[in-house]
Amino acid sequence: MDNILITGGMGFIGSHFVRLAVNSLPNATIYNLDKLTYAGNPRNLDDVRGAKNYVELTPQTCAGATCDIADAALMRFIMSKFRIDTVVSFAAESHVDRSINDASPFVQTNVMGTVSFIEAARASGAKKFLQISTDEVYGSVEKGFSKEPDTFHPNSPYSASKLASEQIALSYRRTHKFPVIVTRTTNNYGSYQYPEKVIPLFITNLIEGKKVPLYGDGSNIRDWIHAEDNSAALMAVLFKGEDGEAYNIAGQTPLSNKELTMKLIKACGRDESFIQPVEDRKGHDKRYAIDDSKIRSKLGWKPKIGFDEGLAKTIQWYKDRKDWWGPLKK
Repeated sequence: MDNILITGGMGFIGSHFVRLAVNSLPNATIYNLDKLTYAGNPRNLDDVRGAKNYVELTPQTCAGATCDIADAALMRFIMSKFRIDTVVSFAAESHVDRSINDASPFVQTNVMGTVSFIEAARASGAKKFLQISTDEVYGSVEKGFSKEPDTFHPNSPYSASKLASEQIALSYRRTHKFPVIVTRTTNNYGSYQYPEKVIPLFITNLIEGKKVPLYGDGSNIRDWIHAEDNSAALMAVLFKGEDGEAYNIAGQTPLSNKELTMKLIKACGRDESFIQPVEDRKGHDKRYAIDDSKIRSKLGWKPKIGFDEGLAKTIQWYKDRKDWWGPLKK
């Protein structure tokens, strides 16, 4: 892997992976392509900017090009110009509530963008294409845990668009023998997460003395993994994963939204009066739960950061970095 293209690397999870790649792969050149939508923030990578093996491809550095993965001509040009041999595709619209309000951007980026991008990668002769997906493609799991071969039941426009994206990618493996791998990760948390998502929204609201909006009765269950652990898992898949396979990545830390809220309230020195019940989200999946024994047994990965440790670290980061999130909330 000499020239690695990471798309969406200015986003939350993408920036964590870019940082890991730049610091752990000194002999590779890391190209970061980002359209810089509202959730893409150049400040997420201030600490690696200037590294000898790091190159940013943004509208500002590409002579005004959109840096949109749906731009087929641009993607072909980038793949050829920089001789990209490895792709890690994070670029996506990712907020469920936004997809409920307007599904169009999700179809355009997550579906049509994947078509343009993977075709450009195939035409250029890339050797590896890692498509980042989500555990939400399995839908709500009443009992047990979803495994990679299970059927899919996406219940939001977001999860439906991500399922289409990953299945398009895998179809290129089956049809064209193009080297594709898919990962399906549970909910991430950590530093640099845009403050519309539940953990940074609640932390920053509590810091500001504002109430936190809790959907419904708070009984919906999610599993949580720190973005640094997820990045390590993605790196393991990139180097040791088998082409044509999908890998679940879990933190094995299931919490109801109410339990999560109480942890955040306690850690931020507030009480239950700061909870503001709100109408439940449309089509709100009750429980996500994935079995990630495949990546653990076959690739030897497991998370290292316990949830309470990671949450404390995350809360402190937001307390220290109002300069980062304050302007975003305005």
